[in-house]
Amino acid sequence: MSRGRRYDNEPKLNIKKVISVVIAILVIAMFVIGINKLLNSDNSIKEKMFPIGYYTIYENGKWGVIDTNQKILIEPTYDEMIIIPDNTKPIFICTINVNYDTNTFETKVFNEKKQELFKNYNKVEVIYNNDKSNNLWYEQNMLKVQKDGKYGLINLEGKEILACSYDDIKAIPGTKNAVITIKEGKQGVADNIGNIIIENSYNEIKSLTNKYEDGFIVKNDKYGVISVNSTIVLEEKYDEIRNVYGNNNYVVKENGKLKIVNKEAKEYLEDSFEDIKQINSNNVIVKKDNKYGVYTLSGDKKIDTIYDDLTFAYTDTYIAKKDNKYGIITIDNEEKLPFNYVHIEYITKADFIMAQKENSETDLYTREINLKATGIVSQINTDKNYIKLRVGEDYKYYNFKLEEKQSSEVLTGTLFLSKKDGKYGYVNNKGIVVVDYIYDDATEQNKYGYAAIKKDGKWGAIDQVGKVIVEPKYTLENNLVIDFIGTYYLAEDINANYYTK
Repeated sequence: MSRGRRYDNEPKLNIKKVISVVIAILVIAMFVIGINKLLNSDNSIKEKMFPIGYYTIYENGKWGVIDTNQKILIEPTYDEMIIIPDNTKPIFICTINVNYDTNTFETKVFNEKKQELFKNYNKVEVIYNNDKSNNLWYEQNMLKVQKDGKYGLINLEGKEILACSYDDIKAIPGTKNAVITIKEGKQGVADNIGNIIIENSYNEIKSLTNKYEDGFIVKNDKYGVISVNSTIVLEEKYDEIRNVYGNNNYVVKENGKLKIVNKEAKEYLEDSFEDIKQINSNNVIVKKDNKYGVYTLSGDKKIDTIYDDLTFAYTDTYIAKKDNKYGIITIDNEEKLPFNYVHIEYITKADFIMAQKENSETDLYTREINLKATGIVSQINTDKNYIKLRVGEDYKYYNFKLEEKQSSEVLTGTLFLSKKDGKYGYVNNKGIVVVDYIYDDATEQNKYGYAAIKKDGKWGAIDQVGKVIVEPKYTLENNLVIDFIGTYYLAEDINANYYTK
């Protein structure tokens, strides 16, 4: 059997010619493949599974519910706004039989199949809460229920958290995951899984800080402090306890004198200052002659009381206000950032500094005070750890290390906003144009796959594959946020969080 042996009378191979022919064939093949790829570039979008959400809609003066696949789950037939405690769960609280004269009403709760839930209760309500900036929210995974004239708590699965034995239950303003219970005129505290933190023994209870873990200020005749573990930290003997806490120290007033005390009853800075703003480790921000500075607990001066305002940011670093402008200083009185800004904020979770200028632009600094970006902050997303910044007419994205990223690196979806020659369009994750550059303005795709587009002063919407589902027809001049779910757009009052047409 022949194994490819070359006999003596066969001509020798010209190796150079063979190599040339092979190269030529490879070049032709690569050219054909390249042309084929070019002609068949996939600028289409494969549909993706986006999460399902549930939202209240308002149409023709009535309220209903829609899911993010544009399916109407409850027809808009209700006179009162339908409350959805958690947009990821199909639980819809409908208010009926409202009597404004007696301030009474009834509720019914439905799921996405219009089946009634929690029927063994006379009434089901969310627990409203808000912070100092009046940002509104519902307490998570707990509902206030009424049965036989008494109130209790259930979670969103209907499990009883707190038996219906209270005269009322209400939020602790600005504090999540705990509520005030009222029984026979006395207040107590329970957490969001039903643990009794404080028995119903007090005339007044408020949170020490906006974190319930820091404990609670309680009062009958005098003020004291109870920890989240239900232990008495400070006896009820003080005329006042301020909402200031740090390093197990508390700001109190006793016999007209302001001071700091700890749970061992050790006292600091008694009657030395007009006010005490913050305690951080051994350092205290104090107020004297209407100016702020920093002293130690033992009374040593660290920063002169010469500032109009002073706020601790991070290790030995403070945001200071002087002559109506903000800058950054250290505990050693070193000026790290000049007093050129109208506002400065340290974003704790993201670990960077936002310094706003008079022209509404914001400088973004690392904690080492290295300037990384300048623009108008459009969004800080602490779930996906990115910042959206408007720079001129364009949007840029940065991670929390203040490194610039492409939108496709920080966002998840099928379409990504792109700009060319002053017009907006959309590309896929390969950078291939899917929606032509024909819009005057546009938004990134939201988490349900919809994006808003603007043309000739009007807003409309496209779906996850770039198909126009609402031709630009809405002005939306007064809307702070432009967002669509199908053919519905987010209403002006973003706190109310409902969609309309």
